[in-house]
Amino acid sequence: MNIPQQWSLISDSLNSTKSVFNSCPGAASRENFLLCWECCQSPSLPGWGTPPVVKFLFLNSLFLPFPRNSCQTGPVIDMPVPASFNDITQDPSLENYIGWVWYEKEVLLPLRWLQGDPAPRVVLRFGSAHYYSIVWVNGVQVVEHEGGHLPFEADISSVVQGSPGSLCRITVALNNTLTPHTLPPGSIQYMADKSRYPKNYFVQNTKFDFFNYAGIHRPVVLYTTPAAYIDDITVTTTSSDSVAMVQYQVSVVGSTANSLSLSLRDQEGKVVATGDGPVGELKVLNPNLWWPYLMHENPGYLYSLEVRMQAQLGGALLEDVYTLPVGIRTVHVTSSQFLINGRPFYFHGVNKHEDADIRGKGLDWPLIVKDFNLLRWLGANSFRTSHYPYAEEIMDLCDAYGIAVIDESPGVGIKLPESFGNRSLQHHLAVMEELVRRDKNRPSVVMWSVANEPASELPPAAHYFKTVIAHTKALDPSRPVTFVTDANYALDHGAPYVDVICVNSYFSWYHDPGHLEVIPLQLTAQFENWYKTYQKPIIQSEYGADSVPGLHSDPPMMFTEEYQQALLREYHSVLDKKRKEYVIGELIWNFADFMTNQGTTRVLGNKKGIFTRQRQPKAAAFVLRDRYWKIANESSCLPPAITSHSLFLK
Repeated sequence: MNIPQQWSLISDSLNSTKSVFNSCPGAASRENFLLCWECCQSPSLPGWGTPPVVKFLFLNSLFLPFPRNSCQTGPVIDMPVPASFNDITQDPSLENYIGWVWYEKEVLLPLRWLQGDPAPRVVLRFGSAHYYSIVWVNGVQVVEHEGGHLPFEADISSVVQGSPGSLCRITVALNNTLTPHTLPPGSIQYMADKSRYPKNYFVQNTKFDFFNYAGIHRPVVLYTTPAAYIDDITVTTTSSDSVAMVQYQVSVVGSTANSLSLSLRDQEGKVVATGDGPVGELKVLNPNLWWPYLMHENPGYLYSLEVRMQAQLGGALLEDVYTLPVGIRTVHVTSSQFLINGRPFYFHGVNKHEDADIRGKGLDWPLIVKDFNLLRWLGANSFRTSHYPYAEEIMDLCDAYGIAVIDESPGVGIKLPESFGNRSLQHHLAVMEELVRRDKNRPSVVMWSVANEPASELPPAAHYFKTVIAHTKALDPSRPVTFVTDANYALDHGAPYVDVICVNSYFSWYHDPGHLEVIPLQLTAQFENWYKTYQKPIIQSEYGADSVPGLHSDPPMMFTEEYQQALLREYHSVLDKKRKEYVIGELIWNFADFMTNQGTTRVLGNKKGIFTRQRQPKAAAFVLRDRYWKIANESSCLPPAITSHSLFLK
């Protein structure tokens, strides 16, 4: 749990000179701001380490208005936050820009944040920024963070409470350069042929197939807590028959002389269990279990755990309150099944991307809500966060709607031998710690994925994935761990350490393109070889074909909507046989079209979506919808009166 997990944020207008304030639901003593920014590029080459000389300009002029079009800074542009910076302007150089950029924003803090004995703790929190961030407040460096997709924060109390006045200037230096040791990894290639390329010309090379958007992608907030505060909560649950147990651990920072009281409420607000102290368990009689969508008529049931702390500090009585949604559910894996609350669960879902027109990877509430409406219309009960952790706001809806999640780290494109070294490994372990800390209490998260399509056939992959998976299990023993492979079953050095085999294959697309007739033989052999070797349940974690909306051919030809439909049906015929044995899921690639780097095989991005990038259905969406609702209705978990239409409208 990261403390402001439940913020309700209000957007500031781009050119507004005032900040917008709202209180933090579930924590009466916590308050927050949403921030918007000005942005400029650094006239420098990419690279990690210390930002270029221009940082001293920022440090020396932090208390002055950020200069526009100065000969010292270069052009300064308005930049919305959250958003990727790549598609905001008409400047083509910004589209593929690699290197340092600077964001800056001024806000006025409430005087009550700056006064008191003891004064409140003031925290600056970033939902995510890509990929390396250095943050200053009023000219004082407060935090550095490596990696995108996950939150980071800094206690800035001493800075703002020691500064004259209530003006708070926040400056961020952000670098999107990828190296062999980042997640995801990448490399910079300088083009030495001066007859073909300008001086110092370089490109960023990556081994993944989505656009490397950059910027401050998720909300930035200021929030407060008392000087002594609830720092972390860990919740696990067990259930049997008519009784459930909610085990909890609470950590408090800032005071050892404190008391903790806990109350668990149902959705009607009734207190069903109480407890006290930092460690304990709550007994719930006749619990409402958390069930995935279409596995129960009331999916996504969430209790509310209120944790209240009182502490004595310097003669003052301090109180902190945090409310955490809790879903009661268990996960267990056998040699051929994935069990949720003791019942077999079949993943019929999608892979997604955080990707949209203009805002890139920036958080977009209308798009998020539209996507969840489409998921429920489709009859999807699950998705994988391909290929990085998604925004907390998305995960909140998964908890509430009952969408099961395979929560994936940004370990995509780990292909080069140097990316399996100790430096990369240590960073990967740190990223898993951040991810587990953020999402460990989410009932929707039913499995961790530590990587996607690594070069797991390389010998160093054995130690690498053994270590990462063991570390993840130590952090969270309650969930299975996997990674997604496209390696040959006989050569994969990481597969012995996973709980579930997740395999990607593109028969009749990347392999034997255009030959739909080979799918039954090749897909059947794939499943049988993996299961014979490892005796573990299998998920078809990716399959699909590109289709250009409106492009048609009979007989089906590649890139037409008919070919995408036909390929899906060929896969489904094999999946229908194997899901009766040891195949426990299928995740289409992809939910929607998404942007990639330019290339001769990519016409404005990857077109494997069953929806367009604008969320309009292709023909394949209806094929998948018919299939997913058929699978759901076979389960006998739903009352006969429930149909796709009536359940969707609830």
